[in-house]
Order: sequence, then structure tokens, then C-alpha cells
Amino acid sequence: MRTSSPPTALDGLRFAFGTLTVLPVRVRRWDRGAARGGMLAAVLVGLVAGALAAALGLLLLLLGAGPLLAAVGSVAVPAVLTRGLHLDGLADTADGLGSGKPAEEALRIMKRSDIGPFGVLTLVLALLAQVAVLAQSYGDSWARGAAAAVISAVTARLALTLAARTGVPAARPEGLGAAVAGVVPVPGALAVTALCAAGAAFWGSEWGPYGALRAAVAVLFALAAAELLLRRCLRRFGGVTGDVFGALAETAATASLVVLAFGR
Repeated sequence: MRTSSPPTALDGLRFAFGTLTVLPVRVRRWDRGAARGGMLAAVLVGLVAGALAAALGLLLLLLGAGPLLAAVGSVAVPAVLTRGLHLDGLADTADGLGSGKPAEEALRIMKRSDIGPFGVLTLVLALLAQVAVLAQSYGDSWARGAAAAVISAVTARLALTLAARTGVPAARPEGLGAAVAGVVPVPGALAVTALCAAGAAFWGSEWGPYGALRAAVAVLFALAAAELLLRRCLRRFGGVTGDVFGALAETAATASLVVLAFGR
């Protein structure tokens, strides 16, 4: 729905939760202003997804399950909340990049409903890495597992905010990628990034100065990995798509967890 009135913060929240989750939130505005607010608020979606993921993991531990099952539960929650769209985007983007075809044909490959060998391999490796790190974290302590689940979920959505910054074009004239491409001012994206890195460091300080540093580095390293993928996609496809956004989110989530796995 389009309207001439200025978008409100609530419009942005509705856009964020209505487009990035399966939660029953009605998107009342589908314009650039609402998209800007929504992508700036994407980290709040990550905070909710991460909190729910951690809650399920902790519940499973409380009921007597081991760290591995708790990790599987925590990985499953964000997947369910997004209808698996981020994972599907990761697989489709891997197929598009791995196809070696010209941009238009690669984009057609990404729109197909099936998943090719590049997509399957990338999907399996990403999920294995996520489960492995979370199982290790839950095995260390319930607090470390919960922190890892939340930090990775927030970082995944932060990667979306940065990918929607001004200057990043859409590869297609339609779809979610076109709706959010270039809507976020760079200063706003950087401010949200600084806030999230500081928040991760504050949480990580529970385990001392090194814990604070590692948590902040996990966020920044994950964003750097997502940025490398974004630039590859821009060169390959000429812009971003909904699939690329999903791939960026899963890349950032996995990369942040990998950093959190080291130096215990």
C-alpha cells in the first residue's frame, strides 16, 4: 500500500517483521520510506529471532537434551521464522555464482524452484557449521550458547541493513531486492553497525576483556565476509536480489559463529 504521508517508526517495524519473518504482521506501506525504516530495524528482527532460538535451545537443555540437540533447535528457529527463505537464498545464490553463466541466465537459474549441486553443498556446509559451533557453545555453558544464538541472528540481519545501503543497485526491477535496494543511508547503516558491535562486546564482557573483543570481532568479521559476497554478487549479477539478501544473512550468521568458536 502506498501513501503520501511520511512513514512512521511503526511502519518501519511492520515492514521489517512483515517481510523478514512469518509472524502475522501486516505491512501497511510498501514504499521506499517504509522500506528504509524496515531495513534499519532489521536488527530488531534478529534480536527476536535470536532470543527465540536461544529460548528453545535452553528449554531443550532444561528438559535433559544434549548440546547437539539444543544446537539443532536453535538453528531451526530462524529457519522456521523465515520460512527457510534465507537458506533458500543461500542455495540459489550459490547455484547462480557457480553456474558460470552470463548474468541474465544466472538470475534465471536462481529463480528456479530446484536446487543444484552448488546450492546443496553450500547449504549443507553452512548448516553443519552453525550446528557445530552452537553445540560447542552450549556444551561450554548455557550462557555461551544463548549468546552465540543471539549474536549470530542479529549479525545476520545487520548484514541486510548494510546490503540495502545507498549505492547498491537491484539486479531486477521487481521483488524484495528491488524494494529495499539502496534505501538505507550509509551513515544510518554505520550507526546501526557500531551499536550492534558495541552491544555484542558488552554481552561478551561477561567472559572478560577477551570475550568482549571476540564478540565484537565476530560481528565485524561476519560483516566483512558478507561484504565480500555482496561485491561478488554485484559484479556477477549487476545488483542484489531477494536471494542475495538471504545468502548474505546466512553467510554473516555462519561467519560470526565461526569466530565465536575460537579461543575458548
